[in-house]
Amino acid sequence: MRSPRYLAAGDAALIVEFGDQIDREISQRVVALAKELTRHPIPGLVEVVPTYRSALIHYDPLRSSYDEMVEGLRSCGERMGGLRPEGSRLLEIPTTYGGEYGPDLQYVAEHNGLSVQQVVQIHSSADYYVYMLGFLPGFPYLGGLDPRIATPRLSTPRSRVAVGSVGIGGGQTGVYPVESPGGWRIIGRTAIKLFDASQDPPALLKPGDRVRFVPLSGDCRWR
Repeated sequence: MRSPRYLAAGDAALIVEFGDQIDREISQRVVALAKELTRHPIPGLVEVVPTYRSALIHYDPLRSSYDEMVEGLRSCGERMGGLRPEGSRLLEIPTTYGGEYGPDLQYVAEHNGLSVQQVVQIHSSADYYVYMLGFLPGFPYLGGLDPRIATPRLSTPRSRVAVGSVGIGGGQTGVYPVESPGGWRIIGRTAIKLFDASQDPPALLKPGDRVRFVPLSGDCRWR
């Protein structure tokens, strides 16, 4: 899908859809649009929510109509000449793997016919791409997991997953920014705070960022 589609989403939002699959190039177009609208908002814009393949545009219908918003978004796209993003940030996340912090690390290793050390080495050797935030405040859905360590989610989610837990869910990896229920396989934990409501912005990561996990030895201490 080279040209975006515009879809109504109620009487105060619309969706700008760039494709129909999870793809980094599609995501980069979504991120580029979100950045441009943050820098140069069009009249009536309230919020932009990037997702895997689209952007949800919240607007004030008392200030702009649906047709006016679509026209403003089209003009934005033409002005940007293809909606390509700037260079992305790379953030390192120190992680303690295994033990009490990674209760599913052994299972991930056994499921994939690997040693625990191999799982840690594979997981920490890649640069992951932040496709979107969701599920929990600041929870990053990270693409780029090596298929050799992809592991199905738990059949029954845990009622409590500790804040900072690093997990694998199918072919993705991510970090729980707050304590919550969850069904991903937990392989480690970080002391880095991914969400802090007292900060602006409250989420450490944003779509388009890149993440690398750095293995630590010893205890996991909060910073």
